[in-house]
Amino acid sequence: MHYVRAKGILSSKNGMNLYRGCTHGCIYCDSRSRCYHMEHAFEDIEVKENAVDLLENALRRKRKKCMIGTGSMTDPYIPLEMETGHLRKALHLILQYGFGFTVITKSDRILRDLDLLQKINETTKCVVQMTVTTADEELCRKIEPNVSSTRERFEALKRLRDAGIPTVVWMTPILPFINDTKENISRILDMCGEANVYGVICFGMGLTLRDGNREYFYEQLDRLFPRLKERYIRVFGNQYVAESPDSCCLMRLFHRMCGERGIVHDNEEIFRYVNRFEEKCAGKQLSFWG
Repeated sequence: MHYVRAKGILSSKNGMNLYRGCTHGCIYCDSRSRCYHMEHAFEDIEVKENAVDLLENALRRKRKKCMIGTGSMTDPYIPLEMETGHLRKALHLILQYGFGFTVITKSDRILRDLDLLQKINETTKCVVQMTVTTADEELCRKIEPNVSSTRERFEALKRLRDAGIPTVVWMTPILPFINDTKENISRILDMCGEANVYGVICFGMGLTLRDGNREYFYEQLDRLFPRLKERYIRVFGNQYVAESPDSCCLMRLFHRMCGERGIVHDNEEIFRYVNRFEEKCAGKQLSFWG
């Protein structure tokens, strides 16, 4: 861990990253790609020590309320968050200034902040997005070794459901020859139905490989799945997208099962929903002054 002072915290699309780097150890992590110009070891977490102050200044100056998002580059619920509490402080500010919130995570540590998430959702909107790649607990421990298991993630999704907080599942990436099976897709979607998720985001049955994350992914394949790297090289070469040979069949299964369970499965529709700010208490405020 090391500290830096950041110049800004919110992107043009109102996303924030309180940290850079991650210790979850997911073997496929795109954030390791060289194109993101991370100048330190990936597991050496960069902490933006002035992030909370920057966020308050940004929220105070915004003329229009919106959804504030986090988790696109670094999961904010890494173990270090339980020590720094940066995200919890950020949630207090988001609630205080009346903004909405959405987060992408793989961790049930999000339940620490259930009280604040509920309060935000009562006033505006809070959407929790949870990444799930496999229904197999043993496989989960291999490909996502230092994060909540699939079972723990779905238990968290059910707690969020019971608290009235809408949820979305990112079913990505699907790794060719590893978790690209009908059984895996079916089991994940059955659990999504049970947790009553709003939608499931799926970018296809495969993964992307860029310089940086490709090398790390292949190292992990050598360690965990002997001789599978050679198969990837033979089938995909240096392609950016490594698509499962069963992609078409699995995508048909995905859309059919989502439709049967009433789960939104159009990515653009889900993104519109997640990014749409809603102020639920406007009517209450008017009646008060009336």
